[in-house]
Amino acid sequence: MAMVYKQQENDLEATPVVLDGVQLIPELVASVVYDHVPVGLDEQALQRVIACRNMVEELVATGQVVYGITTGFGKFSDVTISPQDAVQLQVNLIRSHACAVGRPLPEPTVRALMLLRANALAKGYSGIRPVTLQLLIDCINRGVHPVVPEQGSLGASGDLAPLSHLALVLMGEGEAFYKGERLPGEKALATAGLKPISLQAKEGLALINGTQIMTSIGTLALIQSQSLAKIADVVASLTVECLRGIPEAFAEEVHQVRPYPEQIGVAKNLCKLLKGSKLTTRQGELRVQDAYSLRCLPQVHGATRQVLAYVQDKIAIEMNAATDNPLLFVEKGLVISGGNFHGQPIAFAMDFLKIGMSELANISERRTERLVNPALSGGLPAFLSHQPGMNSGMMIAQYVSASIVSENKVLAHPSSVDSIPSSANQEDHVSMGTTAARHAVQVIDNVSKVLAIELICAAEAAEFVGTEGLAPATRVLYDKLRALVPPVLEDRSTSRDIENVATALLEGEWLQAVEAVTGKLF
Repeated sequence: MAMVYKQQENDLEATPVVLDGVQLIPELVASVVYDHVPVGLDEQALQRVIACRNMVEELVATGQVVYGITTGFGKFSDVTISPQDAVQLQVNLIRSHACAVGRPLPEPTVRALMLLRANALAKGYSGIRPVTLQLLIDCINRGVHPVVPEQGSLGASGDLAPLSHLALVLMGEGEAFYKGERLPGEKALATAGLKPISLQAKEGLALINGTQIMTSIGTLALIQSQSLAKIADVVASLTVECLRGIPEAFAEEVHQVRPYPEQIGVAKNLCKLLKGSKLTTRQGELRVQDAYSLRCLPQVHGATRQVLAYVQDKIAIEMNAATDNPLLFVEKGLVISGGNFHGQPIAFAMDFLKIGMSELANISERRTERLVNPALSGGLPAFLSHQPGMNSGMMIAQYVSASIVSENKVLAHPSSVDSIPSSANQEDHVSMGTTAARHAVQVIDNVSKVLAIELICAAEAAEFVGTEGLAPATRVLYDKLRALVPPVLEDRSTSRDIENVATALLEGEWLQAVEAVTGKLF
């Protein structure tokens, strides 16, 4: 999946993102992930971490029975571990749990999960040592990115298997990428001027018992979805023009009487984007009303915005949450085994995100069909071909769009409705939230391709209806497209064109260019 923000060189002089476990937001995550803004630790957070660590050491010294500190894990929680074995227990935990499989997660996702895990530990409920937390932060700042396989999490008891690969590197084991090279963990640390740590009591569990894989994937997916949702309004506006659509359906009066804020916001976007167009028509001029894929844009795109608002709310909570187990409450002297590691809230959010974003592609493909179908396009040549019959034009591009939309319908099946018991039924209900998040990434990537196909087709249609009639805002998008993709005057492969346009839509620069004309879009 392409990035919304283009990565810049790490600037250690930049104002750092200071972690306190409370105030992290997606925009700050993006700055660390893509712009390599450095990370620091809040002083008050450090004091909380120290106090919590002191509590762990007292528990070990006095031989108290505490899950994961002086007991085994999962079904082995009833097995008592002697204080002298507490350190080896943590090492064994990481080594045994580091069995995730599949492709390595992309570097941006790994940077995000490292940041989110550090932020959770900074809350001061996990019992990590300051030196261990600092090494995690140093790895972020120096670009040591653990190799974290993408498959293997049930989304409850935390993202145990993949997060264990992160912890391995802190121990000087496993593998990590450093400056593009895949190295053994210890060598990657040494090359970056860092030294591994020896995990102490509770630390292994503190590093892996959390929801940071699904939340990091979800955070970056949300950022891209928000950008795509806006550019979808712009792409759709160009199609509305080329099909001689009727903007009266976007009038404020219509949407105020069904006052969903997101629907109203999208309608305002469309009015801004179509302002000054000489191609749109009025009711009764060519037709009384448009098909739903044009007329219902505010209702459908607005509903997707509602989904994004829901997802943002859940992500904002989760990225500042303590999600491991047990949690230590120093001021009250309590150690409580709970279930904050259960990923159900994020599982639901990611499944909802898949559905909401899939719908952007569904309606986009229908608009593409109207552009290429001579029975629906209002006079455009069949399949936008300059030599119908001799050249197929954009015929098969619509096939590709339909294929991708169908694929999204499979990916949008909710992962959160599934649960497979684990650990001899001790962990008898799980969220599958990480699977949901991974599928959301695929859906978003697919949406970018479907929108790219619509945009390429709309640009072809604009050649026939007259580009001089385009609104100022849609003309910006048309010009950006044409700088990348020349008109399809005769048949050629457009595969690379579609991929390139999809990447450009995800990167966000085209959206910024349009907003320079319209002002900030909703």
